[in-house]
Amino acid sequence: MQERTIGGRSVSAIGLGGMPMSIEGRPDRDRSVATIHAALDAGVTFIDTADAYHLHADEVGHNEELIAEALRSWGGDASGVLVATKGGHLRPGDGSWTRDGRPEYLKEAAKASAKRLGVEAIGLYQFHRPDPEVPYADSVGAIRDLLDEGVIEMAGISNANPEQIREANDILGGRLVSVQNQFSPRFRSSLPELELCAELGVAFLPWSPLGGISLARSGELGAEYAAFQEVADAHGVSPFRVTLAWELALAPVVVPIPGASRPESIQDSAQAADLTLTADEVARLSAV
Repeated sequence: MQERTIGGRSVSAIGLGGMPMSIEGRPDRDRSVATIHAALDAGVTFIDTADAYHLHADEVGHNEELIAEALRSWGGDASGVLVATKGGHLRPGDGSWTRDGRPEYLKEAAKASAKRLGVEAIGLYQFHRPDPEVPYADSVGAIRDLLDEGVIEMAGISNANPEQIREANDILGGRLVSVQNQFSPRFRSSLPELELCAELGVAFLPWSPLGGISLARSGELGAEYAAFQEVADAHGVSPFRVTLAWELALAPVVVPIPGASRPESIQDSAQAADLTLTADEVARLSAV
């Protein structure tokens, strides 16, 4: 598979988002493990998770433990797989999401995540979402301290705007390696962040990168989204694969992390790394 860079690590151009395997509507554990194994078999070497990817209040870290289990039970060599996790978002168990960006909380959360993942140092740790009750500099300062202390190997942020990206990079002494924001055909408001990451040489990790494509296929988003299906038909592939290939074409720092809960889904997504769109196709899809 085509590779891209996150910090000093080469990873597969398409990653795997673990969230669907641990929240509402999640599959059973066997299917989840099979999905992760399918990703690894397809050449995926980057997996994204978070301690908040769970359903019930008493199962914090459900997805982290699931991924650790799948890596241990896979028949191949998983030593080159980069697992990224996040802290600062919480799920009380009632279906809601809350935030805690306090430095002391983030430091304890990171150490707990490392234990669940079974690693001495987390490959990539990301501040999950800004907490309006805590100065952003304080939260990112905790990530800096974790980096300096060797609890984490690389630092990233998520759900950030351009000002926060620049601030985080400054606080981290130029060591910010990734920004994870929502970006998809339906949700393009993070394009300025993507472009800033390209300028800074920081990896941009679109979460929910396939957003809107299922609706587009049913016509619920309007005829203009039919462009993704038409390009897919021209290449004889799924519109999901075209969507990821389009995102990869936007900048060399883009590493989409499509979520999956079935082996077939990630197998199809992984093949987007080998799909080359023409300049005209990229322009057409970008103009939708």
